[in-house]
Amino acid sequence: MENDSVAKIIANPKYQRLVSTRSRFGWTLTAIMMVVYYGYIAVIAFDKGMFAARLGDGVMSVGIPIGFGVIVFTIIITGIYVRRANAEFDRLTEEVVKEAGK
Repeated sequence: MENDSVAKIIANPKYQRLVSTRSRFGWTLTAIMMVVYYGYIAVIAFDKGMFAARLGDGVMSVGIPIGFGVIVFTIIITGIYVRRANAEFDRLTEEVVKEAGK
């Protein structure tokens, strides 16, 4: 019985679309995040002076707000994924489950 349900789900075109869309979107966001994070690390590794420059007369360097920006970017990109998952991916999942139960 379970194998029949699994076969129905896998054969469903909506399931195929869900899997491909979710995977493509996840990998796209992963690639963007890796570029941002590893770009930040690469600048630290190869051009320390760029982020060591002082902002004004204080003790804060350019690297601190940029590092904070990387953290904020991570939160934003996670929110983008969650928003799309809650709106589109959950709806498709419910449709697939309903159709498999028929």
